[in-house]
Amino acid sequence: MRVGLFVTCLVDVMRPEIGFSAIKLLESAGCEVVVPEQQTCCGQPGYSAGNREAARQLAEKFLDEFESFDYIVIPSGSCGGMVKTHYDDVLSAEPALLARLAKVKARVFELTDFLFNVVKLDTLPAATAASFKGKITYHDSCCGLRELGVKEQPRALLAKREGVELQEMNEARACCGFGGTFAVKYGDISTAIVDDKCANIHESGAGAVVLGDLGCMLNIEGRLRRTGDHTTRVLHVAQVLSGDA
Repeated sequence: MRVGLFVTCLVDVMRPEIGFSAIKLLESAGCEVVVPEQQTCCGQPGYSAGNREAARQLAEKFLDEFESFDYIVIPSGSCGGMVKTHYDDVLSAEPALLARLAKVKARVFELTDFLFNVVKLDTLPAATAASFKGKITYHDSCCGLRELGVKEQPRALLAKREGVELQEMNEARACCGFGGTFAVKYGDISTAIVDDKCANIHESGAGAVVLGDLGCMLNIEGRLRRTGDHTTRVLHVAQVLSGDA
């Protein structure tokens, strides 16, 4: 099957290695992976900030670039949630684009949901010298959990990675405090929320926190480092599943 990978702007700019790990996983499942070179942003920042026209333009751009694929896979709950949950609102005044979206939405999947429920990946890529071994804990990103129903999929896949032990933290489903522009507008509240998340990570005793959304990843890692924790690793689920970290 031909899969279009929407790599996301944050992965592209901040952590491109996550995109390569996603490709490795998809190819190991027998997919032909294509990464359209002109892709940019899903439009969520503009939409959240009230710039509907910018979001509309990016939604149309997404359709132009991805509607020809058998499936569209996104290694981010927030970007996947934007496409599957909010594009209907963004394009509500344009019936022709809504009709195109209706045909695309059913083929859009968050990465772990696609690997677990569509291709039913049973064997992970071989471990490497860089493969993480030890105790991990998992953070459920708000959009992936509440908009896409991503919860059991990453956990079931992580259970297949030999040498990795999952230790659930308290309030794994609680927000990390990022929330896109929320962290900018309400910095004090955001900091208090992420401090609670970091405390729960520490209490789990895990050597790494694993997650599926780069916004959460950057927020949690940044707060851990600023408060003196330079040991706990913060890893995208694709990196652990692929054996790349």
